[in-house]
Amino acid sequence: MNNKTGMYASLVTLAAVVVFAVSMIVGNSSVSYLASMFIAWGFIPMIGAFVADSEKESKAVSYTALVFAAIYGTLIMIVYFAQLTVVRLANLSLPVAQILDYQKFGLFFSYNLLGYGFMALTTFFIALSFKAESKADKVLKVLLLVHGLFAISCLVIPMMGIFSSDMAGGGLIGILVLEFWCAYFIPVCILSFLHFKNSLRA
Repeated sequence: MNNKTGMYASLVTLAAVVVFAVSMIVGNSSVSYLASMFIAWGFIPMIGAFVADSEKESKAVSYTALVFAAIYGTLIMIVYFAQLTVVRLANLSLPVAQILDYQKFGLFFSYNLLGYGFMALTTFFIALSFKAESKADKVLKVLLLVHGLFAISCLVIPMMGIFSSDMAGGGLIGILVLEFWCAYFIPVCILSFLHFKNSLRA
């Protein structure tokens, strides 16, 4: 059951990342917000399957990864559910929009980056608990570890105020960064699926 959960969760995450990437290219923000929620819905059980697969001496770091995944999911749901409901449906005043509207690079944009920072920490810690035996698993372990480094930028960018609502080309830069992330994370999803599929056969 654990490996099947990991397989299905990896596929859900993969599909959501692909939809997220395409929706940003075509400029459909509502679809990209919804896809981001599905990424979290796939990612958390995927990490749970890795935790179930971890060995006894790695449980501390794997449980840490699971807690970080839950924090990531909570922050992401708050941010994107607000975009799909209050921000999309209500006629917000400018001060309120500066706080709630993700595209204004305000508080909820910072919360979003904080969420992805916890996602990066999740992959780093789960990689530490991940026993790689095949070549594909070794590549996956490296990708998960390196992805953990994204946590640094996710914390630093909001603190430095690099993005702002009056920044020229800020939206385009953000899209390019997220497209790069999608291109990076798609192999993570594919290799995770193969890992659980091979474990199911073993």
